[in-house]
Amino acid sequence: MPKLRPVFKKPQVLKEQSTSKTVTAATVPEVMAANVPEAERELINESQQPNAEMVIQQLCSQVTEQMLSEAKSELQRAREEVEEKMKELNKLEKEKSDLQNHADHLQQQLKEARLELQKASEVCPGKDECVEVNMESRVCERFSQLAEKVEAVRRNRESNKCTTAEECLSESIPVVVNNRIVMPLTSETLEMAWDDYRQALKQLKECQSKGELEDLVNSRNRARSVLLTAIDDFLLVVGNLPITDRLNTLKDVSSSLMAVFGSVSTDDVQDQFLEQFCEWRTQKHHNFRNVRQATDKALCALSDWAANTSKFFCLTEKTAVTLEAVGAGVDELLKQAESDVCEELNSKFFDQNPEDMKIMSTACRIVMQRIQKEEHLLRGLREMYEDNKKFKEDMVQWQNSSPKADELLHIKKRIKSLRSQLRWKLVEVGCLEEADDLDLPEILRKKEEIAETRNALFQQIRQEKEQYVKLCELVKGNFPELLLLYPEADISSYLLSEGLLMKSLDRDIFDAEPMRELSGRRPLVCTEFQCQKVVLKGYSVDEESEVRMIKQAAQYHKAQNQHPSTAMPLLGLFFGKSDPLAYIMVPYYSNGSLKALQKLSPLTPSEIRRGMRGVLLGLQSLHESCIIHASLNASNVFVLNREQGIVGDFDFTKTPEQRAVDCGMVAGSISLVAPELRQSEPPSPATDMYAFGGLMLWLHAPDCTGDVDNEHGPGLSGLQLGVKVQTLLSKLLVCSGRLSAAEALCDDYFLSLEN
Repeated sequence: MPKLRPVFKKPQVLKEQSTSKTVTAATVPEVMAANVPEAERELINESQQPNAEMVIQQLCSQVTEQMLSEAKSELQRAREEVEEKMKELNKLEKEKSDLQNHADHLQQQLKEARLELQKASEVCPGKDECVEVNMESRVCERFSQLAEKVEAVRRNRESNKCTTAEECLSESIPVVVNNRIVMPLTSETLEMAWDDYRQALKQLKECQSKGELEDLVNSRNRARSVLLTAIDDFLLVVGNLPITDRLNTLKDVSSSLMAVFGSVSTDDVQDQFLEQFCEWRTQKHHNFRNVRQATDKALCALSDWAANTSKFFCLTEKTAVTLEAVGAGVDELLKQAESDVCEELNSKFFDQNPEDMKIMSTACRIVMQRIQKEEHLLRGLREMYEDNKKFKEDMVQWQNSSPKADELLHIKKRIKSLRSQLRWKLVEVGCLEEADDLDLPEILRKKEEIAETRNALFQQIRQEKEQYVKLCELVKGNFPELLLLYPEADISSYLLSEGLLMKSLDRDIFDAEPMRELSGRRPLVCTEFQCQKVVLKGYSVDEESEVRMIKQAAQYHKAQNQHPSTAMPLLGLFFGKSDPLAYIMVPYYSNGSLKALQKLSPLTPSEIRRGMRGVLLGLQSLHESCIIHASLNASNVFVLNREQGIVGDFDFTKTPEQRAVDCGMVAGSISLVAPELRQSEPPSPATDMYAFGGLMLWLHAPDCTGDVDNEHGPGLSGLQLGVKVQTLLSKLLVCSGRLSAAEALCDDYFLSLEN
């Protein structure tokens, strides 16, 4: 028997692995494996056991590729379907857009149709309510159309429409041109009389000797008499003119023209353009009237024909109208009526073209120009009337006599008597106080008498100043001869000092207390004058410095009067009678200077801003009057009530160059002397602004030391300053190009105070 080959059995583990792989791979290998005979399967397992798994993998890959191919085919078909759907969707969107545009177009056509219908209904408001006429003939249609046009003409005439500009201008021209007020003839006579009077007055002012004075005064009086007569005639004529009413009328006309034409240039325009406007308007109205007359004539002819025709068709009345006359000429009448009515309807008499507007605008400029000229004339007339009336009132009291200085001289005598009484009483009190046996009741009584005498003296000095003011006004005005007639009154000195010089005052008549703490450089005393606490500042003077002091003090006093709240006022100026001293009287400000305030209680930043703004205003007023302070320092700037800053006075005996380099021009350790002054350049408003900048720096940084100015600008980087303060100082503490007082007031640092 042949030996049988043992059956090779696959290990259980391999069988399990193979089974699991075939199961997970695919069902096809399982089907194929089931159809293979078992014997062959065993042979295959025996002979090709290592390649079984490879076959299975190949079969799986083939199946996977086939499935992948089918999936790709399905995806491609889906994409094609999506593209077709998108094309259909885009087509539908386009159709929708076209439909929407068509609907909008129809809506717009509907809206326009409604507007046309509305306009038609406005033109023929009663058309819908009228009974529709069945026009079966041409004649009926023509009469109906003509009736509609006639109705339109009637409405146009009833509306009486006219352009506002043309009508306003046409109404204004007669008011301005025909009713104007001209300069009266008496004004020429008055002007000649004034010229003669001024010439006589000028000669009288130039007179230097009393020998010629009498003749010049008589000549002036004769010229004044003629002038007063001319003034009476002028006042009589002008007083009857309706100046106020005319000004109001011109104002109303001007307002109405400006409301229609807007702002109109008043450049000189020739009056011929006004005539051109009148001719244009006349021609326009002439054409308008001709068109209306033609329409009225054609309609009247048609109306006459209708009246005659109505008589013909009345069988109860006998008429001379023949059958031929009924139809004769009716076509021509209708045609003429239709033509004239249409011409009136189509006429654009109320539509303004650019050429018409140019003509009206030019005419309006001429009217406005005439209005302004007449207004200027009327205001001048009214001013002349008031001035001449006041001159006449002032001259009434001097027609039979001339003004005199007797009252002033009497006051001076009383002042002299009171001064001697006061001195004697002061000597008596001094003797009583030095006596061995003090009589206190008597001393007190004498002191009361001294106080009463002093008050009476000050009262007389006040009256003396009032008389000086009156006499100075007369001298400046119409009576310059008073300077020569009353030399003992010394009116010229009062005029020269702008009312500051008070020769009746003397240091001895004051009950003054020395201010030792402030008298290091010059003597200062505190006293009362006319119920006000004042300071007397003494200056040593010679003949040259005395003249300079009067001139500079008068200039400062005049500038301060123009801006009273920005600089320290001067109350008086007098010279000592027993010593070579001049005294300036100023108000007393207790601890009001910057130096005193910063020592006792430094100002806050907001107080600094308010106070120094007032100082700037004071510098601005002085610089506008061509005054250089040149002595702006911490002792010469005051902040009243810690909020109102003012500029103090300066040494009027010194020149600006002497004041600018004074040793007191420092604030703390900061020099207030501008760099150009150190190079021997003259002082200027810019040097005052440098000193102002130094004070500002000292107030904000009192511990600052050294020079702050250099060629590249102030060295402020190491100081703790606000941005606005540092910006302002950088424009003040420079060698050139400093801000002026007006420019500094517009800086953000001070503008923030207003906001």
